[in-house]
Amino acid sequence: MVGTDVGSASNRSNGAGQLGMMQTGLIGIGAGAAAALLFASVTSGSWLSVILFYLAPLPIMIAGLGWTHWASLTAAIVAAGAIGLIFGGAFFLAFLAGAGIPAWWLTYLSLLARPLTATAGASDQPSLEWYPPGRLVLWAAALAALVVLFAIPNFGLDAESFRTGLASALNRMLQLDAGRDGVPAADAERAKRFIDFFVTVIPPAAAVLATVTSLVNLWLAGRIVRFSGRLTRPWPEIAAMVFPPTAAIALGVATVLSFVDGLVGIVAGVVAASLCMAHAVLGLAVVHDVTRSLNSRPFIIGGVYASLAVLGWPVLIFAVLGLVETLFGLRARIASKRGPPASTIT
Repeated sequence: MVGTDVGSASNRSNGAGQLGMMQTGLIGIGAGAAAALLFASVTSGSWLSVILFYLAPLPIMIAGLGWTHWASLTAAIVAAGAIGLIFGGAFFLAFLAGAGIPAWWLTYLSLLARPLTATAGASDQPSLEWYPPGRLVLWAAALAALVVLFAIPNFGLDAESFRTGLASALNRMLQLDAGRDGVPAADAERAKRFIDFFVTVIPPAAAVLATVTSLVNLWLAGRIVRFSGRLTRPWPEIAAMVFPPTAAIALGVATVLSFVDGLVGIVAGVVAASLCMAHAVLGLAVVHDVTRSLNSRPFIIGGVYASLAVLGWPVLIFAVLGLVETLFGLRARIASKRGPPASTIT
């Protein structure tokens, strides 16, 4: 009788495990199909399709945060496979390296935790220390830089061939006729200057855009999964995020190297741009944190994001603010100057 009960329990356990694996697989397949559809929507040519294109990693992240990172990995592979079947094998690798793997890795890190023994006298129950949001932001920046660097060899393996290949691609795409016979010299010169400007700007701008896209998708995925009640980790205190000092050092080194000629300068510029965007996010976190007690906080926060959306360049101010926070602990200094709240005499 005991043996029968043990056998029945073992069968139920195996059945539950198989059911869980099947559910993970189905979720991954569904999320992968949704990601592939979002990616393929860009072929319609509408402005809305561009937004949907950048939301392609979102279903992959939702699958990972709501179920397991295995569901996220399955979704990434399924999406890349579907895109490869539709558009060709090159797109399989491009999606997997550019969107699928980064989305899976960020969700995997988001659910990492390590047990912490409670302090003496407080509780004997272990608590968990979850992967910090500041490290996730840095990982998003690092992955964004790698995605852009992964694309550079498609245009050339040295600085000159890269610039020539990218300029040629831009000339064909924008149809500016720079260098075509019969075009007036003044128009050809303007077109050439325009293309040269974009050749210089596109690599770092792509790194910034990839960083923002990853972070926005991760935030949206977390919110959606949290609303559904499936988020296993507590929502992080984003405004309290911190960076290790090595992040500031890496930004400084990359910025200096970005002025070097050749492919080294191009690579360093991409890394510097992604890290600059990460520090801008930290700078925004500082603004959120230090304005908590202000009655005008909604207007300040609204003005900050409006300036970023309309002008764009203030992102450099917040990057400097994030750099100052990393090096000197700006929030802690402001908090110490405020002092404890004043007591009320009754």
